[in-house]
Amino acid sequence: MPRGKSHREALKKRNACRSTESVGIRMASSEFRALRGIGWRHKVKRWQISLHSGRSHKLVIPAEFPDKKFVLLVGDSHLRSIADGIVQMPEGCLSFGVMSTPGASADQLRTEVLHAALPWMPDAVCVLAPSNNLTSSRTVDEAGASFKEFLSTVCTYWTKVFVVDMPPRLTVDFEYQKLMRDEFHRVASELGVKFWNTADYFPVNCLKLWCRDGVHLSDDFGMPLLVQLMWIAAYHQLEIPVPQPQVPHSVSALTSVPRNALPASEWPVVGSGRKRNPSGDPEVASGAPKRTPEHERNRSGEPELAQAHASGAPKRTPEHERNRSGDPEVASGAPKRTPEHERNRSGEPELAQAHASGAPKRTPEHEVCYVFFLIHI
Repeated sequence: MPRGKSHREALKKRNACRSTESVGIRMASSEFRALRGIGWRHKVKRWQISLHSGRSHKLVIPAEFPDKKFVLLVGDSHLRSIADGIVQMPEGCLSFGVMSTPGASADQLRTEVLHAALPWMPDAVCVLAPSNNLTSSRTVDEAGASFKEFLSTVCTYWTKVFVVDMPPRLTVDFEYQKLMRDEFHRVASELGVKFWNTADYFPVNCLKLWCRDGVHLSDDFGMPLLVQLMWIAAYHQLEIPVPQPQVPHSVSALTSVPRNALPASEWPVVGSGRKRNPSGDPEVASGAPKRTPEHERNRSGEPELAQAHASGAPKRTPEHERNRSGDPEVASGAPKRTPEHERNRSGEPELAQAHASGAPKRTPEHEVCYVFFLIHI
């Protein structure tokens, strides 16, 4: 009895699963759906077919500028817009050449590098990770091995090499692309080559970054972003670090102290426009006369001595000090008080009158005669 159509379809699915498992190709998940971009891309021009790889190939070398660094871009059809001049590289201190081979895998790119004829050596080489290995390689490991041979050949020809990640595709399972991207990153790290991740700059929900085929970036939105990323990567690759100053070995970090140097306790201190002597007295350092004990007493709050010192008056004596107790005679220049002056202050008008008229000094005999006279009366 012949079998139905459903049986034949089921048999085809089983055979497809067995064949893919035998070669190790990751099947796209049932939830994945290919997307289409909405961006614009120029009409593809015909290029000459390379005798080495059998694919379209174009090599563009810019004019030589002595004040600019020459960077060579090596990749697949993602560089076609740059090679045709549709999308321009940013201007600045770098000039870019392009080696584009559309549809080429890592092995075919390696063949073109081996037969490349450059008029002068580039200062750096930017390798765009081969996205065609997503379909040409059967397994991720196989793609990694091909990419390792390709990158090793590039590093043999040129010294400064860096890798820019492949742009994502909307037609291949994103998980599989991540596995391929991680494999390329691992190979570059193994060879000591800088790898620049760019997948995060191309969100798959922004469809204007791709053209309608879902494979190539659009010339109006996607490619301008890619050339900016490649320019930044090249600039950092060629950036010359600023040399750090080195201290000569003959100069010692410790400075010798002269033998006649003053100790730290006697160093002069400069402040508010006047020098200070080691004891902290600004008058001595500025040439002013040395302070005396009278100056020190004046600093305790005696305005008379401060005025006398400022006007050049003579030095105060103990009589001046006693005058501060309230004697007007001493303050007015009168002669020194005697014990008789003190007794006169107790209420003897005769002595005060005699003293005022210039009479001679009264002696004890005057006192005895005065008492004897009073008794006889």
